[in-house]
Amino acid sequence: MLSHNELVFTLNNGLTMPSIGLGVLFAKNDGEVESAVISALKSGYRKIDTASAYQNEQGVGRAMRKSGIPREEIFLATKVWNTEQGYDKTLFAFEQSLEQLQTDYVDLYLVHWPVKAKYKETYRAMEYIYSSGKAKAIGVCNFNIAQLEDLMEHSNIVPAINQVEMHPHLSQNELLNFANAHKIQLEAWRPIMMGEVLNIPELIAIGKAHQKSAVQITLRWLIQRGVSVIPKSVTQHRIVQNFEIFDFELTKEEMAVIEELNLNRNLGEDLSHIE
Repeated sequence: MLSHNELVFTLNNGLTMPSIGLGVLFAKNDGEVESAVISALKSGYRKIDTASAYQNEQGVGRAMRKSGIPREEIFLATKVWNTEQGYDKTLFAFEQSLEQLQTDYVDLYLVHWPVKAKYKETYRAMEYIYSSGKAKAIGVCNFNIAQLEDLMEHSNIVPAINQVEMHPHLSQNELLNFANAHKIQLEAWRPIMMGEVLNIPELIAIGKAHQKSAVQITLRWLIQRGVSVIPKSVTQHRIVQNFEIFDFELTKEEMAVIEELNLNRNLGEDLSHIE
């Protein structure tokens, strides 16, 4: 069973990050995102994952202030969008994000997609932001092994994070092995397959054995693999349930059953070539 210390993962620069956070993709920049973030923080979450492309950084910032939780206790991540990439544009986009979030730093700043002609200079700008102290860690999203190798060959800082689509139908074993070898923390987006895991018989059966839902089993599986998760929800009871995954442990046999569900099936669209 996870100890209190295992509620966090330690990144390659020594920074600790909660193993589960709230994702806010599609949450409207009004009462909806504010309510979701406040519910999460009151339920024990200490990580919020947003992006400039989500157009709700302002609401996230308002919610953090309204929550009463000290800023230094919240791990805040945001991302630079494809059309904002390039050295100077990334620096400008970062300052815009800080302004929207009404904070003077983020805990994690990420390249949202590997825009082919720009991701290296984008990451160079992020290295500058990191050196300034305004981002406590930097990383990437949706990079494959070849792109990670290319980036690391042309940069000074190994990404702390690679946030990718990962779930029972897309286990990403090769990428996970590569990340572990290079001390890059993998983080799963769309971990519960937009609710599809609720219809997978093997996950339902394992859930019954632990008196947990298929969603909770899936999130637990990912965290036991050493992968952090950012399930998205704006519904309070689901936000609470998603966090209730630290009072049980999957057996090796149960982990193996879930591994067998892999279909190398992407649910998300590849946006790396959008300019």
